This record gives sequence, C-alpha cells and structure tokens, in this order.
Amino acid sequence: MQDPYSAKPWLKFYDKHVPPILNYPDKNFVELFRDALGAVPDKTLVHYMGAGISFRELDELSNKFANFLKARGLKAGDVVGVNLPNLPAYYIAVIGILRAGCLLSGVSPLLSAKEVEYQLNDSGAKILLTLDLLSDKAAEALTKTGVKSMVVVEIADFLPAVKRVLGKLLKKIPTKPVPPVPGKEVIRFMDILKTMPATPVLESIGVSAPCLMQYTGGTTGPSKGAVLTHRNMVCQITQFGVWVDLKMGQGTILSAFPLFHQAGLFIGMLSMAYGCTQIAIPNPRDLDFIIAAIKKHKPNAIGNVPTLFMELMKKEEFRKLDFSWLEWCGSGAAPFPPEYIKEFEDIVGKGKLVEVFGMTETSPINTALPFYGMKVPGSVGIPLPDTEAKLVDPETGSIVPVGEPGEFVTKGPQVFTIGYHEKPEETANTLRDGWIYTGDICQMDANGYFYVVDRMKDMVNISGFKVFTRQVDDVLMEHPDIDMAATIGLPDPARPGSEIVVSALVLKPGREKSEAMREKIGQYMKEKVAPYKVPKRIEFLDELPKSAVGKILKRELRAMLSK
Repeated sequence: MQDPYSAKPWLKFYDKHVPPILNYPDKNFVELFRDALGAVPDKTLVHYMGAGISFRELDELSNKFANFLKARGLKAGDVVGVNLPNLPAYYIAVIGILRAGCLLSGVSPLLSAKEVEYQLNDSGAKILLTLDLLSDKAAEALTKTGVKSMVVVEIADFLPAVKRVLGKLLKKIPTKPVPPVPGKEVIRFMDILKTMPATPVLESIGVSAPCLMQYTGGTTGPSKGAVLTHRNMVCQITQFGVWVDLKMGQGTILSAFPLFHQAGLFIGMLSMAYGCTQIAIPNPRDLDFIIAAIKKHKPNAIGNVPTLFMELMKKEEFRKLDFSWLEWCGSGAAPFPPEYIKEFEDIVGKGKLVEVFGMTETSPINTALPFYGMKVPGSVGIPLPDTEAKLVDPETGSIVPVGEPGEFVTKGPQVFTIGYHEKPEETANTLRDGWIYTGDICQMDANGYFYVVDRMKDMVNISGFKVFTRQVDDVLMEHPDIDMAATIGLPDPARPGSEIVVSALVLKPGREKSEAMREKIGQYMKEKVAPYKVPKRIEFLDELPKSAVGKILKRELRAMLSK
C-alpha cells in the first residue's frame, strides 16, 4: 500500500508565514533568554499578584540562584527538583538551574511523600525547592534521598511589602512552620537571594546537553524521567514561535498550566525566549483569580486544558469579558470536545482556538491547528515544520490507510533523543530509529489533519471488537443532561478475556442521579452507537478524577470503579 503520510498532505494548509523547513539557532536555552534580555531588559517578565519582575531583575536573581547551586558543589548534569506552584521563584529557578549547567525536574505538589521520594531518588536530585506549605511532605521524602539541601519558598515572597505584611498578619496568605530535616540543609529562597552574589554564571553548555528531566506516565509502572536537551527545547520554541507568529518583545501570555508540567514549562520558556510577559497563576482551580487576571492584564494569548476552559465558560464573569484584544487560545493535554468549540468561540472570538497535540517526550508539541488558516473542529491539527508523522497498526506496525485509526508515530527535532533516565528498555520500546511511538490512536483525513481517537491503553476489547472510549465520550457529551463523561473498560465477569464498557458521568446542575436518568441515557446511546459500544454500566459521580492540569485520569477512574 502506498504511504499516504510521506506525501505530507498537510503542507498545503500551512499558513503563508510558516515554511515547512526552519533554520534553528545553534544556541542553548540560556542564550535564547539572553537574547530576549538584550532586546527587552526592562519589560515585565512575570506579573504576580500586584508585583512585577522585569527581564533584567530576573537575570540578576537567577544568577544569584545559580551561584548558590555552584557554591553547594553542583556540577553540569546534576538535577534540581522544583516542587512548587506557579510562583516567581519557579521562573527564577528555571534560568538559574539551566545557566549553572544543571537539569530542572518538575515535582508535582500533588504527589505523596512516597512519590516525591521515588522521583528524587530516580532522578538523583541534589537540591529540592519546595513551598513552606508542602515542607512536611518534602521533609518526610528527603530523609530517604540523596538530596543535600531543601530550599523553601513562600507564597508571600515577591509580593509588594504592604500586601506581604498585611497578608500574613490577617492570615490571608497561608504560611507554615518549616521542620528541620536531619542531615540536610534547610534554607529560605529569599535568604539565598539576599546573600549570594549576582556575578554572571557563564557555564559552557552544549546544545546537545540535557536541559530538563520531566516525569511522565505511571500507567504501567513507576513514572519515567524524560530527558530533553537544550536543542530539543530551542527547536520546539522556534517551531511554535513561528507557528503562532510571535515577535520578539511583544505580547502577554496567561497560562494556568502548572510549570511542573511540560506544557506549562514550555509556555514559560517560550515566553522567556520571545521576551513576552507572563501572568503567574498559582492556583489553576481559582477561576475567579484567573478571570480577574484576564480582565486586568488583557493577555493576547491564553493557554489551558479544555476542562478548565469549559469550567470558565460556566462563569458569567468570564462570558462578559471583552476578548477583542485576544489573538489566540492554546488548548492541549486532552482534546477539546467538538460540541463545546462553537460556544467557546462565541465567547472569545471565532477561529481563536488553536488546539495542539503532543507529549512530554516531544517537548511537548507535535501537531497544531494553523494559526490563521483552516481550523477543523475536533481536529488537533497538522504536524509542525520539520515534523514527520504516520499512523501504524499497533500490532503489525504496518501503515494504516487514510481515515483508519492507528498509533501516532512521529519524528522531529523536538523528539527526545536521550530517552528515559536510566530506563533503556522503556526507551527502546518508545523510541525506534528516531521515531517515537506515542501510544495515541489517531486518524488522519485526506487533508492531513489529525484527530485523537483514544489512548491505546484506554481502548476497550469487547470479544475482539475495539471500542474507542473517546468516541463514546463525545457522544455522551452531546446529551443535554451530561456535563462531563469518561468511559473505560472493565473485565467482563461473564466472558474471561473480554471487557464491558463503563461510563462515569457528571450531570449538569439540577439533574437527578436516578435509575430513570440511567435508563434515559442508555436508550439515547442505543440510538447513537453500535450495540457493543453502549455502556453496560453507568455511574454518576460528583466529579471525575483529574490531574494537576485538569486532564481526566482514566487510570484512577478504572481503579475507583473496579472496587
């Protein structure tokens, strides 16, 4: 069969300003930051609850933190864990860690002490930045690791003096005593910035040197540290910066993606490289804070997961905002339900939604909807410049025809080359001849636009029939009584080796969780999908389990409903 993917049908839908092949700077990320610093030294790099830090100020502060790392004996290639929400200290740490030649590893604040311990030991981290509110958990984890120092950050750090003092006195800003950790140094982040010199740290960093160690995927075992190089990140920043027509020193970006997640860290690094202003969102669940920040700062770009956009759409204050200044909304980490796209664009403006698709191992973006050109609701777009893509049969590895589902396999300068930290078998299974096998089941139409069908691990096997759970979810979400839906497969007790389709639903406000509602939805599904795709079990939940970025966690749902 002729390979329909090697012809790259998507190229004819590239925006005019986007060439299919790019020239990439032969620089590390710190050098990209220095370019932005030289272009816009006095521009605000980050707004944080009434305070602002300029590119010049962050450069100085990051040198102080880099000097602290060097003074503690860290060398090129050492790992520093950052266990923080989106606070100014995180942005400072990004540049400080990288300019010291070290690797940054985001550590989710939602992890348990045992999970933090595992990640720190697996990465070999030497220093951990954490929040005072998380210090008990961090201290418990550190006692069983090789971490030498725990650097403690407070929410009040960098706030205007009056707000900081009054906030603590009136207990509006949460704080917590920090416990000592036997055998470990415990030091305040602000004390480091007060005592360390701002002498520029000019570590020689090759473009192929490791830059980030971001943890991903714990579905079939412990999470894995995906190692991304400076070249990976520089190429990805160049690809996406060209894609969305970014200009040096222009624009303000608001992203509720956590910086410990690769999507949030990429947006942060993209902004730093292009001299953009960022708005720090410490708590992505605080919708009122996000709405107020949008109203005040008028960002020309907003990045969120679909679930957060959909929660914002329920708020009248969000719907009333003036979005005339907004140029684009980036949405990723999960597909945006097509039935909500029109309503969303009725609020923010038609054609402003730019869906992207990727994974931590690809820095993270592989495909995106054109910035100016044809946007297809339900599609995650077309491959970025210099990015090859194809769909293969997961069992045979053979190319699947246009319109047929297959595993998404991709290759490009943003795809990790080092692989997973100290996990050669996992690396060999995922990375083959430069191609990464993503585990995502997709389809491609004749125009080269891709559509996410499911994750391979989320497919349900009904006596040999494959059910793609995302397709079931999309049909359920069209029901007028359903707010959120997530479908999984569970073992069929009547048929060993087979599964049943199980759907967990969150109903819209005012709807009753009743047997009559269950029957109503079941009848609706019988009219919409093949009999073997109809959920055999429907569970009503108050909320679905979600990750820190708002992505529905089907593995946790599977564990909940298996009990």
